[in-house]
Amino acid sequence: MNQPTNSLKHLGVIDAVVNIWTAESLAIRPNRDAFFGDKMGVSQEILKGITIAEMVNRMDQAGIEKSFLIAAKVGPFLHRSTYHIPYEMVVRAIAEFPDRFYGLAGLDPTEGMQGVRELERAVREHGFIGAHFYPHWFELAPDHAKWYPFYAKCVELDIPVQLQVGQSMIYDPAHRLKSVARPISLDAVACDFPELKLIGIHVGIPWADEMIAMAWKHPNVFIGCDAHSPKYWPNSFVNYINTFGQDKVIFGTDFPILDFERTLKQIDDLQLRPIPKQKLLRDNAIRIYKLDLEKLTDHAT
Repeated sequence: MNQPTNSLKHLGVIDAVVNIWTAESLAIRPNRDAFFGDKMGVSQEILKGITIAEMVNRMDQAGIEKSFLIAAKVGPFLHRSTYHIPYEMVVRAIAEFPDRFYGLAGLDPTEGMQGVRELERAVREHGFIGAHFYPHWFELAPDHAKWYPFYAKCVELDIPVQLQVGQSMIYDPAHRLKSVARPISLDAVACDFPELKLIGIHVGIPWADEMIAMAWKHPNVFIGCDAHSPKYWPNSFVNYINTFGQDKVIFGTDFPILDFERTLKQIDDLQLRPIPKQKLLRDNAIRIYKLDLEKLTDHAT
């Protein structure tokens, strides 16, 4: 097994949005070459799959201390264009490198209370630190009633939930999905669940200003900056991170959509002020997810 290197460029970065990309996981992902390779530009080297140890090597090269691995539930389980990454697959990755990964539990609203109970087991028995879902894969907006039992459970468990906001893509030409997650749809959810930490990932593009408005209005709404290269971020979003929104945005890549090292280089190129940059790359994730700061600090030093 390859051993991680130690040539860190950014000490202590936390990547809050990472997909497990082993050969085992790829065996259950349909249509990955056309979308991830052709549309999103993922390299052929990564497209064929990488081991968990290789992922850690890549994290080390970029200076990423921790990553949140998603046990993604991408659409209803029985549909031929969709797939679920088993929670156990993420559990095994964490067991292999327990000081490098946390788990996020994917949600499928069609599973109802069975899915709610699975979420609770993932948190209580396996130590998962949050939930995650894609509204467009179910064509159910974030404020749809079918998500509400999961929100209530997240409040009970005191965990954040990540959800995609913004435009969706065409992942399978035979199964086209509407963009149902405009950031404004978080308004009702945040009003109904003021204790729930809602993280709108994927920036909210092309409605980034709308996402900023939601995060500015609600103390419990935050933004994930993943899936869109920093060099293409709207100026208003960069300014938000650098000024009045410096406590509201967490770093992520949505690996392999974005490369760890290249993404951090592009953030360097933005020339953010030191304190907002530190909050973006590390401190906000620690606070929002209530991570063990002492353990993280010991590893980074």
